[in-house]
Amino acid sequence: MPPFLVYFAQQHEDFRLAELDSLSVLEGVEIEYDPASYSFESPFLVVHVESASQAAKLVRRGILVRHIIEYWGSGETYAEVFDEVKREPERWLEYKHKSFKFTVEGYGRTLAQKEKVAAIESFSFLGFEGAIKMKGAEAEFFVCEEYPVLDTPLAAEQPRRIWFGRVVGQGSRELIDKFDVKKRTYLGNTTMDAELSLVMANQALARAGALVYDPFVGTGSFLLTCSHFGAYSVGSDIDGRQIRGTAGFRRGVNGISANLAQYGLGSRVLDTAVFDICRNPWRSGPLFDAIVTDPPYGVRAGAKRLGRRNGTVPEISLKLVDGVANHRRPDYLPPTVAYEMSDVISDLLEFAAEKLVVGGRLVYWLPTVADEYDPKDLPTHRVFRLVANSEQPFGGWSRRLVTMEKIAPLDTNECLMAPGVAATGDHLPAHRNFRDRYFSKFEPVEESPEAHDC
Repeated sequence: MPPFLVYFAQQHEDFRLAELDSLSVLEGVEIEYDPASYSFESPFLVVHVESASQAAKLVRRGILVRHIIEYWGSGETYAEVFDEVKREPERWLEYKHKSFKFTVEGYGRTLAQKEKVAAIESFSFLGFEGAIKMKGAEAEFFVCEEYPVLDTPLAAEQPRRIWFGRVVGQGSRELIDKFDVKKRTYLGNTTMDAELSLVMANQALARAGALVYDPFVGTGSFLLTCSHFGAYSVGSDIDGRQIRGTAGFRRGVNGISANLAQYGLGSRVLDTAVFDICRNPWRSGPLFDAIVTDPPYGVRAGAKRLGRRNGTVPEISLKLVDGVANHRRPDYLPPTVAYEMSDVISDLLEFAAEKLVVGGRLVYWLPTVADEYDPKDLPTHRVFRLVANSEQPFGGWSRRLVTMEKIAPLDTNECLMAPGVAATGDHLPAHRNFRDRYFSKFEPVEESPEAHDC
């Protein structure tokens, strides 16, 4: 398969390969690349794809991808680039009489206009005779001088690599602006930013005909992005005020429905409901193609579940107040208790093991104490395989975007393998009691591990 150059956005570096692999599955495009050649410090990765049309298809939904470029040559100097390009002169003939443009960029250093012009003129040996068009050109050629990123304010004088090729496709980074939370009619203090919300939709393989569920829907960010890509979506939350927009949020009083109207997605977001995921009304067995969620972990809003401090669970009362059942009153809030983070994650995985179809994906955020995180913190289950685990650091803590795929039907007698049940019985996950750890500035704690009851 011929080589192509993926030009990534230089942010969320730990997420870029995970999204690219998901795009490969989503679009049915086979790709090959050497993971060892990938670097956080570089926005470029050489991949092998069957054709230019397949390469364009691969990245058309990419959020962390700027362009994909048909690779023509690279080197530490322009002379090395020219030598490689000249090995296949027959490739130039196709574009000899077509309109064209050159895009010249510097990475790690800003190029002056005269440097860009000089770079373009150095490729005159290609012999293109077509018209130069800055808009609507039949072919766009890309030159990038990639400089090493230094720890000093000074830029490096010599590029570490010069890349050249023909642009064949681009990602969908314009969607970041379209779904910018600053432009939303309704948002809250836990609304997920547009870029990561769109990446999660790609990780979940959201597509036409798929059914996606968010069990901690909040203000509905994932409903918007997943449904934008054609999926049907549904959400629930224990706090109906977030859904309705009556909890004193910064903007909007019409709740999620206001955003659906803003983006014209009312026909794809099937509904939202209010209930505790631990006592949900869904039918038993597989139902959803993807579960995409950001569980509340207490930094801005704490997780809650139905219950009372005495350990009992509230039941529906038939007692009438002014002729209306208490639980049907518009201002009714059921009694809740704190929902410990490790319990949230374990319950979420058990729920997904039952409710996802085989091949379905669970995509969720996991907060952790950065210095204490261990891969075995993640609860596991025979019916799941780990697809990706990407970190977004925030100093003393980080959150990890975890993507899992259901690979086998569930046997209802199987038990979740939760963290803390290792043979030694002495491991506590770095997300346990996360809210308390966060507000104590991650001071070390002593705690005895608790066995997980299947």
